[in-house]
Amino acid sequence: MIYNKTMSNNLEKIYYNAINIALNSDYRKIKALNPTHNNLCGGIKIKTWEDAWLNIKNGFPEIDPEKEFEKIDKAGIKLILSEEDAFPKNLKEMPWPPLAIYIQGSLESIQSIAIVGTRKATPHGKSLTKQIAKELSESGIQIISGLAMGVDESAHGGALEGNGKTIAVLPTGLGNIYPRQNYALSQKIIKSGGALISEFHFNYRPYAASFIQRNRIVSALSIATIVIEAPERSGALATARFAIEQNREVLVAPGPANHPNYKGSHKLIREGAGLVTCAKDILEDLGIENEKPANLSDQVKENKITDEEKIVLEAINQLGWPISVDKISEITKIQVQKANQIIAFLTIKGIIK
Repeated sequence: MIYNKTMSNNLEKIYYNAINIALNSDYRKIKALNPTHNNLCGGIKIKTWEDAWLNIKNGFPEIDPEKEFEKIDKAGIKLILSEEDAFPKNLKEMPWPPLAIYIQGSLESIQSIAIVGTRKATPHGKSLTKQIAKELSESGIQIISGLAMGVDESAHGGALEGNGKTIAVLPTGLGNIYPRQNYALSQKIIKSGGALISEFHFNYRPYAASFIQRNRIVSALSIATIVIEAPERSGALATARFAIEQNREVLVAPGPANHPNYKGSHKLIREGAGLVTCAKDILEDLGIENEKPANLSDQVKENKITDEEKIVLEAINQLGWPISVDKISEITKIQVQKANQIIAFLTIKGIIK
């Protein structure tokens, strides 16, 4: 049978998903079958994920690749293989890159910052996290975190309050939201234009190592990791270490000298991490200007704008700030040259910079 490129790509996803289920998302075992590495299995060269599945399927007669893929498709979950163009570039370039990711929601190429910290955060830590996330979101920054209790949930909540986008990277499959208490929050994230991401199969239940494995993706998706309340033993410290390995910035909010929730945080500061106390500090340290456009309805009231200018402004407000002219053209279906002209007029009117 002859398959076109789209059909072939879908088949590869079907078989990768089956392998991921069969091997229970064991990264090392799946990587050993990775066709892009020209691996050998039983002396046979693996050229595709279909080849890899055919080599192991006899050991897993209970798995029907097509039916398993239907489950994620019905749930509105997309599977993106690492060799695809749609796979996030910063994940391709990181050490120990995911072989594929499952996405529920919308994943946009927007400037992102990770906010992490302890699950047992103090009321002050939660309040500070929410305020920083809210202000960063209002400045056009996408917030990345892990959906855990404490600092993570406060980071996502603050981003939503700032009418921004936020991404939750899970240590479980997307059919098994963890912790269950944050299921409602996960749905708000999707509805607000954000996304849930996982490299684990649909029904995967986490082990201790899954949380650490998840953390490398949190840091890789972000230009910087903000640590708030990290005890001496904390997953947030692992995220910070990954960020350093990935050449990302690490910034830390300080706290009381003897408080156990800040032992890890203060150690990072001693080792050279930047000290921040608010969103303004973060934006200044990273050299990011707060240039997110004002509310569209206010812009329309204060300035006479054309229909095409309104379309461009809606695209900017939808995708966040900054945004490239090429992306504006792609979203609005307005030619690049015309889009440039519209942007020039909007700049002259003082609506955008």
